[in-house]
Amino acid sequence: MKQVIQDVRTGVTSVKEIPDPIVAPGQVLVAEVASAISAGTERYVVDLARKSLLGKARSRPADVKRVFQKMKQEGVLTTLTQVSAKLNEPMPLGYSAAGIVLECGDDVQDFKPGDRVALAAPHAGVAAIGHNLCARIPDNVTFQQAAYTSIAAIGLQGIRLAHLGLGESVLVVGLGLIGQMCVCMLKAQGCRVFGTDSDPSRLEQAKALGADAVATGAPLQAVKDFSGSWGVDAVILTAATESNEPIEFAAEACRPKGRIVLVGVVGLNIPRAPFFMKELEFTVSSSLGPGRSDPVYEEKGVDYPIGHARWTAQRNMVAVLDLMAAGKLPVEKLTTHTFPIDSASDAYDLIFKRTEPFLGVVLEYGPPKPPKKIVQLGGGAQRKAAASGSLGISMIGAGNFVRLVMMPALNKMSDIEWRGICTAKGMSGEATGNRFGFQFAATEVEEIWKDTGTSTVFIGTRHNLHAELVVAALRAGKNVFVEKPLCISEDQLELIEACINELGDRCPVLAVGFNRRYASGLQKVKEFAKSGAPINVGYRFSPGPIPKTHWTQDMEVGGGRIIGEGCHAIDACVALTGSVPVKVYAESMAMTGGLDTSDDHVVITMRHANGSLSSISYQAAGDRGFPPERFEVFAGGRTAVLDNWKDGQLWSGGSCKKFDGGSDKGHQAGFSAFLAACRSGGPWPMSWEEIRGVTWASIAAVKSLRTGLPVSVS
Repeated sequence: MKQVIQDVRTGVTSVKEIPDPIVAPGQVLVAEVASAISAGTERYVVDLARKSLLGKARSRPADVKRVFQKMKQEGVLTTLTQVSAKLNEPMPLGYSAAGIVLECGDDVQDFKPGDRVALAAPHAGVAAIGHNLCARIPDNVTFQQAAYTSIAAIGLQGIRLAHLGLGESVLVVGLGLIGQMCVCMLKAQGCRVFGTDSDPSRLEQAKALGADAVATGAPLQAVKDFSGSWGVDAVILTAATESNEPIEFAAEACRPKGRIVLVGVVGLNIPRAPFFMKELEFTVSSSLGPGRSDPVYEEKGVDYPIGHARWTAQRNMVAVLDLMAAGKLPVEKLTTHTFPIDSASDAYDLIFKRTEPFLGVVLEYGPPKPPKKIVQLGGGAQRKAAASGSLGISMIGAGNFVRLVMMPALNKMSDIEWRGICTAKGMSGEATGNRFGFQFAATEVEEIWKDTGTSTVFIGTRHNLHAELVVAALRAGKNVFVEKPLCISEDQLELIEACINELGDRCPVLAVGFNRRYASGLQKVKEFAKSGAPINVGYRFSPGPIPKTHWTQDMEVGGGRIIGEGCHAIDACVALTGSVPVKVYAESMAMTGGLDTSDDHVVITMRHANGSLSSISYQAAGDRGFPPERFEVFAGGRTAVLDNWKDGQLWSGGSCKKFDGGSDKGHQAGFSAFLAACRSGGPWPMSWEEIRGVTWASIAAVKSLRTGLPVSVS
């Protein structure tokens, strides 16, 4: 399929051929027929991408601050490598489309293949989208009209937040695409509307759509006259400007206790005097309505009860389509340009360069095409033809860790051949595959399993998919490196173990991304503390907070932070003690409600099979600037400390020897050990006993939190 892609590094807007996405549970797969460009929002993205590196930095000062903080913690070279990889990440453009349902995922009952739907999805030939972001198109509404649905729903949500009633007077500042739609919807609601814009042609368009009065600039006296000298009941700000004038004008134009809703983007230096004197209300509208950006609503398809949220994102979309069907939202009158999808870059040049007047710009895709789950890649390859005997490597997943850490590290290694890269939606796979020289990109993992040139697979998907993919890859005869965790439940662990036992000597190599055991600093401490007797390890892990809404905090998807990230500390303790855990006890900090979780404020105590003890303090409540990791080892009259993988101390006989761990977290060494085992067919770099022990301990720690009791190996 074809998709509109924005290159962040070069600023180029292009149409790429990528594999069709696959449908997941709770999603519908839609062949888009038309999509509408939201000129204001998308122009901002394109404009930012076309800035120089310095210009991008000036526009995003918070991101620059995070980069400098990362440099302090992880080093300049590592940080710059990851920043460079981030700049290479493609961005999809668009969010308002219409098309035909091709397929429905599990748990979807409100749509069927063949349904005509509007959807909040990027400009792409095929889109996989949560069913709560779709709405059925009425019979008398065309695809081109329905393509405006998501954009119109944004305007409608802004109107709802203004709490308007029949006969109230409203000022709309900015008569672009959303502003014009707001005029129509406000008139349909029985309001009196005054519109302002700097473009005279847009004033005429607003009058034709029913605006009661229009004017250029900030005509305060005219607005006062329009509202009977009191001031308008509400102002809808749909303008896109850095100027503070719109908010100042809105405050002066409102009556006492009036309401101002920001739908567009304007300067927000709010003047205190008029807001204080009139007790004005100010609200920033959030996209299509309740549910937008909530993963439970968008990804899991859980709707909000209508008694608690009358107008969700989807219900706003339905209301917009009903207005179109009734002839009260004639969006077809707003369309000034139509482009075929192949010419999308011309559409963005029109919007960015403003070569001629425009308002509504629609992309058309033509008849649906047969599904294409794999595309051959060419050009941009960094790696030449592979040498004889090279390992054929395929990648499943192309998230942040894969692109920012795994791929740059693997790309330094010789004697490997990039084969296929598989991602659910295809866009990141195509971009990453072309950049590193993969031979094909796919959205179906079966394309990886049946590729005879692939001997080794790296898995970097969301955690809930790891177990299924590991088992499938091993059964397909592929060596497997899976980023931690191995799995997120006891059932999944038993499934993997059963597969390994069944395959026996035929089982390919399996490794998990427990990289810290390979760090040079940890290896030095382990050698120093070796005494043959049980040892005691104290490990502090302070990674900083992550919102509860992040997918890693979802127990069904990410497994939570102990299973998903705390496993690093558990494995480091196993590596240092040389023994797997046999008993685990965990306690978390008590929380008093709110949106935080207590599972990332935890102390874990483990007894190991050889009698050693380890204690892990996993704390997400601290400052991100604080060094996140430190461990101390006490053994046979010796003490060793490694702080943030850099500053090491070895204490013996009353004296201290310091060493530099180099900030090495062991990624490169871990990958090298795995690939060496794949080539030699020798022992796994980490035994199954240890892999299983670390995974069991992380799952047991969560179980202990729930029961309040220690958990022992059964």
